[in-house]
Amino acid sequence: MYYLSVETADAAAEVLHRIMRRELGIAGQDAETAQGLARQEYRGSRYSFGYPSCPELEGQRKLFALLDPSRIGVSLTDNAQMVPEQSVSAFVVHHPAAKYFAV
Repeated sequence: MYYLSVETADAAAEVLHRIMRRELGIAGQDAETAQGLARQEYRGSRYSFGYPSCPELEGQRKLFALLDPSRIGVSLTDNAQMVPEQSVSAFVVHHPAAKYFAV
C-alpha cells in the first residue's frame, strides 16, 4: 500500500504540472508517447527538495515560509520531512532550458 500512495502522489503532481503547461499554452510541445514523456520531452521541470536535482531537504523551510502549508494541515519535522508522509511540494520552472540534468 505504501508504494501505491507514493506513486499516486507523484502522478498527481505530474497531472498538475501538465495542467500548468496547458494553461500556459506550452502543452503542445509535450511528447506524444509515454517514452517521450519519461525522457522529459516537454517544456519545463518540476523540482522537489530531497530529490537528486535538489538534494537538501532544508530548502523545504524556505518554501514553507513562503506558502504556509500549515493552512491545509501540512507541517515539517525537525529533519524537514513533510507530514503527512505522502505530501508533495515542488517549484515549477517553465523556461525552455529547464531540465533535470543537462548532459
